[in-house]
Amino acid sequence: MTGFHEGTHPMNDSETPDAPEGIRLQKVLAAAGVASRRVVEQYIVEGRIRVNGQTVTELGRRIDPETDKVDVDGTAIQLDVSKRYVMLNKPTGVVSSMRDENNRPDLRRFTEDYEERLYNVGRLDAETSGLLILTNDGELAHVLAHPSFGVTKVYIAKVEGTVTAQTIAKLTKGIELEDGEIAADKARLLDTSRDSSLVELTLHSGRNRIVRRMLAAVGHPVTELVRRQFGPLHLGTLPAGKSRELSKIELGALLTLSRRDSGVAEAPGEQENE
Repeated sequence: MTGFHEGTHPMNDSETPDAPEGIRLQKVLAAAGVASRRVVEQYIVEGRIRVNGQTVTELGRRIDPETDKVDVDGTAIQLDVSKRYVMLNKPTGVVSSMRDENNRPDLRRFTEDYEERLYNVGRLDAETSGLLILTNDGELAHVLAHPSFGVTKVYIAKVEGTVTAQTIAKLTKGIELEDGEIAADKARLLDTSRDSSLVELTLHSGRNRIVRRMLAAVGHPVTELVRRQFGPLHLGTLPAGKSRELSKIELGALLTLSRRDSGVAEAPGEQENE
């Protein structure tokens, strides 16, 4: 569709008060940076927008941005523009806390330049580096960090000794730890030498220090560990100690993931600490 007839075009928002019925959908999505109001109207007519899981095709639809969930072409949209989402490549030697009681280096140095008060989603232990999300979206942080949600994470570990194909198979088949059996979703040998090997592990478990414990259990203690991926987010070329805001595509993918089954996280649980 290329446009709309003047006679069928909806009234401007200034002509009809937003309250108490809510705010016009096209106005909200334009404010969220999705597209101009006219383009959003075209999306509505084409059936590309859903509100709370239901396709919307009427141009006069109003919503409550604080409670309604909207997606465009299946990708979730954040309607609250005050929310901020940051990817950090946490360096080693930094604890995943906003204020460490033992005065160790913490995450405050990476959040002080942001006006919003940001918090970390889950944890990485002090000697593990890699991808950590910082946000002021408490709902998203709670869901993604909850162990029941099972977000997929990818790690690269440098370990002692020469890892064999049999060891890789054992990691994916399952090994017994003190707190029960665990299996990697995927495991790959990236490189090996006489003294050390590089192993890539994909896991959705949120158990405490699970990567280190798994590799130690198969006889290859970890000497270096980095998280390269968290759900749909990839660390890419972001240097250690640097941060950046998520792109619109990354944010959409992350929100879509978090809304997939947000009902699993009704109460706080153990957060990951790799």
